[in-house]
Amino acid sequence: MPIKPGASARRRQWGAETRTRPLPTVHPVPSSRKITLGGVAIVATVVAWLAYVVTTIIRQFFDNGMISFQFTMETMFYLVVVSFLTFSALMYLVARQGALLRFASHQRVARAQLDYHFTFNQRPMTVLVPSYAEEPDVVRTTLWSAALQEYPSLRVVLLVDDPPHPTDPAIAARLDATRALAAEIQAELAEPAARFSEALIDAEIESHRHGLDASATRELSEHYAWAAAWLTDKAERHDRTDHVDEFFATEVLLGLAAELELTSVALEAADNAGETIGDSRLLELHRRLAWIFSVELETFERKTFASLSHEANKAMNLNSYIGLMGSRYRTEDTPRGPVLVADPDGELHIPDSDYILTLDADSVLLRDYCLRLVYFLEQPENERVAVTQTPYSAFRGAPTRIERLAGATTDLQHILHQGFTHFNATFWVGANAVIRKRALSDIVEIEYVDGFPISRFVQDRTVIEDTESSVDLAGHGWTLVNYPERLSYSATPPDFGSLIVQRRRWANGGLLILPKLWSYVRTQRARGKRVSFTEIALRTNYMASIAWASFGLLFLLAYPYDSRLLSPIILLAALPYFLAMASDLRYCGYRYTDVFWIYGFNLILLPVNLAGVLKSMQQAITNQKIPFARTPKVKNRTAAQFLFVLVPYLIVAFSVLTFLRDVAVANWGNAAFAGINAILATAAILAYIGIGNSLVDLWFGATKWLYVADKRSTPAPGARELDWRAVLHYGADPVGGVAPTRSALALTPSTQREPAEVNR
Repeated sequence: MPIKPGASARRRQWGAETRTRPLPTVHPVPSSRKITLGGVAIVATVVAWLAYVVTTIIRQFFDNGMISFQFTMETMFYLVVVSFLTFSALMYLVARQGALLRFASHQRVARAQLDYHFTFNQRPMTVLVPSYAEEPDVVRTTLWSAALQEYPSLRVVLLVDDPPHPTDPAIAARLDATRALAAEIQAELAEPAARFSEALIDAEIESHRHGLDASATRELSEHYAWAAAWLTDKAERHDRTDHVDEFFATEVLLGLAAELELTSVALEAADNAGETIGDSRLLELHRRLAWIFSVELETFERKTFASLSHEANKAMNLNSYIGLMGSRYRTEDTPRGPVLVADPDGELHIPDSDYILTLDADSVLLRDYCLRLVYFLEQPENERVAVTQTPYSAFRGAPTRIERLAGATTDLQHILHQGFTHFNATFWVGANAVIRKRALSDIVEIEYVDGFPISRFVQDRTVIEDTESSVDLAGHGWTLVNYPERLSYSATPPDFGSLIVQRRRWANGGLLILPKLWSYVRTQRARGKRVSFTEIALRTNYMASIAWASFGLLFLLAYPYDSRLLSPIILLAALPYFLAMASDLRYCGYRYTDVFWIYGFNLILLPVNLAGVLKSMQQAITNQKIPFARTPKVKNRTAAQFLFVLVPYLIVAFSVLTFLRDVAVANWGNAAFAGINAILATAAILAYIGIGNSLVDLWFGATKWLYVADKRSTPAPGARELDWRAVLHYGADPVGGVAPTRSALALTPSTQREPAEVNR
């Protein structure tokens, strides 16, 4: 069924992605030639860099000595910049090579083996879906993909983090719709869940009494056919307004339906052939149907309780719920609002789980995500694996050019993260992950705020909370693993404004975590455990490369380096990186030439990355947390900030001026570099920002200071309303400060009394 255009659909741009079919779940086995060429690319990069240092840098000093202090400093600084950029290119090649080796050795676990394992291993899992100001349709898709997981004991909890009492009618309506999602999905699943649970019980009783007869195979086939028809009907009724809806209907609903239909056909064929299927296998197949449709869904809002953290970030939304798991609570009203008090007879029960799946509200899982990742965790050799995940891939069929290219970089990152695991340098990617809860208990930090315990399982010191928690887990002897299949997908920003929010957040925090990495390395070596140089290099590059690459590129663009420092050899050092990236893009279903578009794309993102890095430095100096900025997921365009639109144009203008100046003095190397930058940055502006959108955002940014919000208030100047409940409960007004006089308080009408009435 094609996508239905409508008011809520985003208009497709020229040059947008036409491919809608996702990449294979299992990576194709790379050829020996490809793996060999990957190794050659690594060696070539190192050799070319060494050759450049010897033939260009060192040769300058041997031939000319210390020509001048300026030239000496310029040479050393240029070498540092080039070396850091070459190091990042080398780390790309190393991680890519690790991924190729993992893809070559991966063997997919058979379906029957999974069914047999979970017959005897049914440890509970809780799926946590943090949501803040999300569109209900986006959250609904995510919840459905989690609810249809083939897992024996599953709870899905939507962690709504919106302010619980909005005054804006539109926001209140959206919040009400979000709150209703869990009950809505639970009700829709009630019929198939009851049918297949009853069928499983009947089959288990019959097997225990007399054994299953020949009709059991035919009946099971009919159950599978019914389930496939139910899912197909749901897919046909699902509104497909964009490529994400198309993916959900096709890959989640119809994909599962096709697999169940195939099982039904296979059972029918076995029955027609008179073949006998053992009771154990038939019961496993019954359990599979029951597990698919049996799930418990609920909604939890931490901001309705004064005893839980209200800090504005995703980490504390997760931490608040995880800290409550495994206990019962009663609700008590206080002047600050309801609080949760541990009580074995309390009305609120939050069950414990062996595993926690964190899932972003704009992500979608394929049907066997939980089954395969938990099976991996429960193998004896993986008992110290704390987190396993499949780094998310991009939805195909992006309607805008920038979403298509952002998706291309996402798919490249999927490959690199798979390579990190080969070198024990895995980082938790927050969009989705299965976590062993016991591991989180090892890294929890507890503090008391206003007398209430606040547990931090996931660090919230930075806005890249998953990266810091990865280092924490490694420091406690746990490992993290990227499962080498594509089982999860997540939305990528559809416009420049929303992309700015995401990439600025990604660039913020890595530098703050570096000291913790060095502490981890020292601790491991003190314990006699080896930390390889490759692991240290990959982790350092992951956390700090945005900083040095951004500043390095800025200096290369802005400073007119001496032409004697340029050499074709340094281009040879970068060539393997660009060739490998072009090959990876083609492998992921994009074009070879997209490597040039990605270069221009990174040029216009230079001010965004620099802003994120500078924000990290600000946080390091002030020791103040940075609020978590969610990536907007709206149908309309998100406006970009003034400077982030203006600076790309300044980069183009400066590159053109540099080109003209260098041509005039016959500095051909610098002229070529400036000319390429000008062309690719211009192309990126036209393709990914747009002239019209630029003018709108620049005008809005230049004039918004003219508008001032209405801050009128009813209390008289210097007066504030008395919180009498807090005074009687706590003994003082919790606003703090010196006790106010009667004249400084604004009494509400309900608190004002006539003297005679007060004295009664």
